[in-house]
Amino acid sequence: MAEGIVPRRPTAVVIGASATGLLAAAALADFADVTVVERDRLPDGPEPRRGVPQARHAHLVWSGGVKALDDLLPGLTGEIVAHGGRLAHIMGDMVSRAPNEVWFRRFTSTHHRNLVCSRDLLDSVLRGRVLADERITLRQETTALRLEGDATAVTGVRIRAGAATDAYAGDDAGERTLRADLVVDASGRGSRAPRWLTELGGPSITEREVNAGVAYATRLYRAPEAARNIDFPLVNVQANPAKAPGRGGIILPIEGNRWIVTLAGTRGGEPTDDPGAFVDFALNLDDPVIGELVKGLEPLGEIVTTRATANRRRYYERVKHWPDGFLVLGDAVAGYNPVYGHGLTVAAQCALAVRDTLGATGLGQPGLARRLQRAAARPVAAAWDLAVGQDALYPGATDTRPNGVERLLARFVDKAVETGARNPRALAALLDVMSLERPATRLFSPDMLIPMLIGPRRPHLQGPPLTDAERKTAVP
Repeated sequence: MAEGIVPRRPTAVVIGASATGLLAAAALADFADVTVVERDRLPDGPEPRRGVPQARHAHLVWSGGVKALDDLLPGLTGEIVAHGGRLAHIMGDMVSRAPNEVWFRRFTSTHHRNLVCSRDLLDSVLRGRVLADERITLRQETTALRLEGDATAVTGVRIRAGAATDAYAGDDAGERTLRADLVVDASGRGSRAPRWLTELGGPSITEREVNAGVAYATRLYRAPEAARNIDFPLVNVQANPAKAPGRGGIILPIEGNRWIVTLAGTRGGEPTDDPGAFVDFALNLDDPVIGELVKGLEPLGEIVTTRATANRRRYYERVKHWPDGFLVLGDAVAGYNPVYGHGLTVAAQCALAVRDTLGATGLGQPGLARRLQRAAARPVAAAWDLAVGQDALYPGATDTRPNGVERLLARFVDKAVETGARNPRALAALLDVMSLERPATRLFSPDMLIPMLIGPRRPHLQGPPLTDAERKTAVP
């Protein structure tokens, strides 16, 4: 290299300032100058944004995601907690009924702690942390129109400035091309990546959908006065796939002395946005505990509903001839039924996989994009298998019914849940898998199999394990 010549720093473009997009930008910043292209204008603080339609519903980050967040952005979860978030011990700080109608005992011997807060708070802290990095540039109110390049390599992305513009409307005024060594699509469930790839002469993408037909209704409540001075537990009643329709709900205590209450129901048993029916729906779950805790509380705002809850996956990692310079992450690859709470955890783990893969190779290597896509597929597959294993059991969820092996595995998981509900060693193994910290093979370890086969066989709880103090603080 000639003296005095500074080598060009690689460039990357991330489409979408979602949590996935911001985490991807953070992962790439050590290796490239990153431009984040965002269609909307982002809020200045912890406020709702149009591009996150499910932000009003209950969210959490499993312990596997907490570890990934802090590995990628050290101290991030501590900053969220400092702004009112909470690291809740699972199951010690949670009252939960499993899909097979078994109540979990509140063991505190496991290390699992989930991050609990509003999605608005999480996104705000994440935005502030990532966009403070001088290696990352944000282009707001800018639409990604199409990819540049060909079937062998993506070389950039065509963009147009201007809020909420249609991708193919009008002339090319205001358009320009951002050249990049890597383009990352983190634009969510509405991703145009399959279309963009075929326009370049690339392959069609195999897709699968498993749709349990779940609808959500969420209302925010002011927490009971007496419950504001204690760490009131999360309260979760999960739907039973063996019953149609399946109905469930969750109370999520969050910052600002508020409770997010999300109710869910499958086809024929969906909750509505009728304020007069909300508490009645909760009282008529298989266990009425959520309704009992919520009735009489002061609602804060209207009821928000959504039906976009299908599990939908695009198998990009199976493409034999994947173009260099292009990567798809987050909901653009796979979206899950939100009831399992895995979306944010997968996003963090995928970003971490990107960073670690780049750390071994750097940008610009032939075949790198394909390796990145395959690395990101591992956490995607883990969450997908957990979600689909349950949701495929609902009537009408999929054209392909579970085969014998899948049904046998589902029965084993039910047995593992039943065992974990009353044995701390088995619960630790179950949470290792549910939190995406360990593969599903962990369920076949001695920690699970010995209690499953020989006990000790403590009786199942007959109702939600709220303490007397917790009931008195929440129920007048």
